[in-house]
Amino acid sequence: MLLTVAIDDLKVGMFVHLELGWWAHPFALSNFAISSPDQIQTLRGLGLRQVRWSPEKSQLDLPPEVADESVTGAANQPATPGTAAAAAAAVEPPPAEPTAAAPATPAQPLRMDIDPPRLASPSARVLEAQRSAQRLCEQQYHEAGAAWLEAQRQLPSAPEQARVISEGLTRALLDKLMVDQEMCVRVLSGVAGEPNAAHAMNVTVISLLMARVFGFGPDDMLDLGLGALLHDVGKHGLPERARHADPRALPAEVQRYRSHVARGLVQGQRMGLRPGALSVLAQHHELADGSGFPNGLVQDNIALAGRIVALINRYDNLCNPPQAANGLTPHEALSLIFAQSRGQFDATMLNAFIRMMGVYPPGSVVQLTDDRYASVVSVNSSRPLKPRVLVCDPHVPPEEALLLNLDGQADLGIRRSLKPGQLPAAARDYLSPSARTVYFFEPVAAFPAAGAAQQALAA
Repeated sequence: MLLTVAIDDLKVGMFVHLELGWWAHPFALSNFAISSPDQIQTLRGLGLRQVRWSPEKSQLDLPPEVADESVTGAANQPATPGTAAAAAAAVEPPPAEPTAAAPATPAQPLRMDIDPPRLASPSARVLEAQRSAQRLCEQQYHEAGAAWLEAQRQLPSAPEQARVISEGLTRALLDKLMVDQEMCVRVLSGVAGEPNAAHAMNVTVISLLMARVFGFGPDDMLDLGLGALLHDVGKHGLPERARHADPRALPAEVQRYRSHVARGLVQGQRMGLRPGALSVLAQHHELADGSGFPNGLVQDNIALAGRIVALINRYDNLCNPPQAANGLTPHEALSLIFAQSRGQFDATMLNAFIRMMGVYPPGSVVQLTDDRYASVVSVNSSRPLKPRVLVCDPHVPPEEALLLNLDGQADLGIRRSLKPGQLPAAARDYLSPSARTVYFFEPVAAFPAAGAAQQALAA
């Protein structure tokens, strides 16, 4: 049940639903419980007259009937000052009249803690922290993907509005990325979505993390992020078979596919993109050795942002081709680029990419040195050989599996990378490797410190 409340009647504890894109506000999510007066001031600064809220998800000192009863028409009526109080009063039953047979008794305070609260075990706290971090990443990813799709929808008829949405989404990603703490790449499992949106988000997220490594300034970060987000915008209007490179294609078909770069520049100009973003659209298929297209530029003539997006675009296309069954594992994709194509990319850029993603990038399936199977969940770029892994443990249900931080585990590491098909059936069912690799970012602090999970389990 969603009610509306005037912006001036917001209270700490209300669970609000912002009907704005993720790009249009500074909060981590569009649906959240207000936790401080400062958040209320921020909400008032968004220019809204009212917002929707969920009484049943809120933490207010209201009668329980507010969370259980339906307020007829309240959810659809414009809010006015006092809406929240009026809604509460509308469903609160009047006091009963005393009778001779049933004398009035003094009102008793509502008790919510008849049973003493149980203290969560250390392992339960670690598990819940991990789940919360995963949920936050997944929700942010879904909201970002929805914003990307909305920008694409607006593009044919309202290109400037498509730019506004895309810029807002890029700024929102930067707000959540450019914080004073270490960030890591995380793979999201079980996240479904539109493949083109997933590709755009993967390229954008990893490119922004790379730009952070190279110390890009705010304006350059915005241009790179916007260019990465829209690098394939020229594929609008092309038939599906012309949207992907095909080594078996005839020359005319190859040229039609390659035309998406020029078409993208036209779209970018219609949108009013700045030169820095347009250069990414123009150069995301140029390669350092001059073998790229459309102009065969060599490294020194390719902008730094263009070099970054070209590398990440190649990597994600190897991991997530049109036919998912043909996809390489992240470890295979990185190894292939390094072994066969490293001359096509800026050597400094490629080395930084490997350090950031790790030898076993998130999404890789591995066997540990103690013979257990695991999937790599995230990598801290300062310790690329010691990622965080989800370990297959038949004694623990998959939904309760704790992430293991290999950093600090001197006697434990990764022995080899595997294809999902090489896993024993039980391990494959347990780890459930995804056919497509979806990336996002999160603070390193979202994970327990090295050994915390094991210490918690031992406690």
